Amino acid sequence: MFDVIPGRRLTLGITLTFVSLFLFIPLAAFVLFASGMGLEKFIAAVTDWRNVHAYGVSFFCALAAGLINAVFGLIIAWVLVGYNFRGKKIMDALIDLPFALPTAVAGIALTTLYAQNGPLGQFFYSIGIESAFSPMGITIALIFVGIPFVARSVQPVLKELDPQLEEAANLFGAGNWTIFSKVIFPELIPPL
Repeated sequence: MFDVIPGRRLTLGITLTFVSLFLFIPLAAFVLFASGMGLEKFIAAVTDWRNVHAYGVSFFCALAAGLINAVFGLIIAWVLVGYNFRGKKIMDALIDLPFALPTAVAGIALTTLYAQNGPLGQFFYSIGIESAFSPMGITIALIFVGIPFVARSVQPVLKELDPQLEEAANLFGAGNWTIFSKVIFPELIPPL
């Protein structure tokens, strides 16, 4: 199928070079470094209290951000699919902002906003909440980066949901919560 595309070998070569430079070579260097350590040093490094603490912070922040993104990504997708309002197109475009921003720019912007002297950070630090360079800052960054993935995954499922299913459940006397939990939500579990 792809043999008819002109420049196939060139584009394949560019792709493999790019993937090698940015993925395979660093991974191979990591494996070579770790294999030269010996099993005892590797286990000591992996189980060092600082590293174990870093794993815990990473997993906790990722879990918190995932749960928050699931709830608010669902709400955002629900609003974008189900309602017409002034500014809907702007809100729809702003959802994709984390896709458009380079990661470094997003990190610098979030750090500037949530630092101790930043516009939002001033408020948080004044009430005793560390918002930058803390688990809260990590969670905020993960939420910022992850929310578009959830919203954009749930949105097409909500658009394709058959409204007759809701109407049928309503005719059988189901309330709003029952319709959501028994009819709509099961369809949303895979994209969530």
